[in-house]
Amino acid sequence: MTTTTHAVVAPVTTGNRSFLLGRVQPALSGLMDGSLSTLAPIFAVVLATHHPLTAFFTGAATALGAGVSMAFSEGLSDTGDLTGRGKPVLRGAITGGGTFVGGIFHTLPFLIPGYGAAIIAAIAVVATELLTLAWLRHKFFQTSFARSFLAVTVGGAIIASLSAALGVLAAS
Repeated sequence: MTTTTHAVVAPVTTGNRSFLLGRVQPALSGLMDGSLSTLAPIFAVVLATHHPLTAFFTGAATALGAGVSMAFSEGLSDTGDLTGRGKPVLRGAITGGGTFVGGIFHTLPFLIPGYGAAIIAAIAVVATELLTLAWLRHKFFQTSFARSFLAVTVGGAIIASLSAALGVLAAS
C-alpha cells in the first residue's frame, strides 16, 4: 500500500512576497555566493602552502572583500521601485552580510594549526553549509530539497576541483 502526502504551500501574499524578495532572496544569494565563491582561494592557498593560518587570512580577506562587493552590487542593482524588492541599502546590507557569513564559516577551521585537522574541519563545515543552503531554498522557495542540494553541491564540486587543481599546481 502506498501513501502519498502532499505539502501544503501557503499562498503567496503581498507581504510574504515582499519579505521573500527584499529579505530572504538577498540573504540566500549572499550566503550562496559567500559559501561557494570563497572556496577556491582558501583551498588553493592551503593546498599550495600547507599553512592553515595563511589560508585563514586569505579566507578572511576574501569573505570581507566579497561581502563589500556583493553589498554594493545588490544595493546598486535597482532602486526597488520597479521590482518591488525593497530598499536598496537594506538589500545590499543583507546580501553583503550573508556573503561575509557564508565565506567566513569555512575559513574559521584554518585557525586550527594542524594542516590535516584544519582541512577535515573545513570540509565538514562546507558540507554543513551546503545542507543548510539546500534546506533554506527548500523552505523559502518550495524547491525540492534533493534538487537544491544537487545544485549547490555541483557548484561547490566544480569550485573545489578548480581550487584543488590550482593549489596542487602551485605546490609543484
